[in-house]
Amino acid sequence: MSGPSANQADCTPTAAICARAVSCDFQSGQQTIRVLHSINADIQPGEMTYLVGESGSGKTTLISIMCGILWPTEGQVHVFGTDIYGLTDTELVDFRLQNIGFIFQQYNLIPAIDAASNAAVPLIARGVPLHEAREKAMELLDALNIGDQAGKLPSQLSGGQQQRVAIARALVHEPRLVVCDEPTAALDAKSGRRVMDLLREVAVAPDRACVIVTHDNRIFDLADRILVLEDGRITHDGKEMPKDH
Repeated sequence: MSGPSANQADCTPTAAICARAVSCDFQSGQQTIRVLHSINADIQPGEMTYLVGESGSGKTTLISIMCGILWPTEGQVHVFGTDIYGLTDTELVDFRLQNIGFIFQQYNLIPAIDAASNAAVPLIARGVPLHEAREKAMELLDALNIGDQAGKLPSQLSGGQQQRVAIARALVHEPRLVVCDEPTAALDAKSGRRVMDLLREVAVAPDRACVIVTHDNRIFDLADRILVLEDGRITHDGKEMPKDH
């Protein structure tokens, strides 16, 4: 699977994510719709990168491809030097488990287990004993100011509390790459700032990176870099939002 310029030599070896000539098509009945058009982007380690754009611009599709959840129609993606779509399915699952933390809009918590166990899932999946995994999860829940909710089921939590459990789950195994889809959407301004501070503390380092899809202009000032996506194309790459947005 490769586009005309999508070869390994094109990829920046020091990038946290290197996307080259990435396109993605979806089928709608008999019609093929291209939602991403030959995206080239380097996400640098040590930076908090925002991906901003209108609904339908392709943001969630792009981050899903960048972290190995959705296969591109064309192009290539390297994550910390690994060609992730050159891996077998089993290798890709293991690579994600070892290297990537996800924060989804839908939270995707397991209904039958409590908040601490939900937050501990990535560690449990890696074979860490349950009590150790829960202890680590509790540290993050405390940092997110919901340690007192650790024993509750997801159904007993508010939307904002569920979101913070999902954030703890994404960070608990200290992944090299954290990918977030609207992490502050269900949170008030103070809680949103707390989450962003924690993301920077845990997920931004010389050997780590964080990519955030957001519409939340309350946190734009915290970005190291902002990419604007319009109709499946990157139209802006800079430290601040362009004046016309």
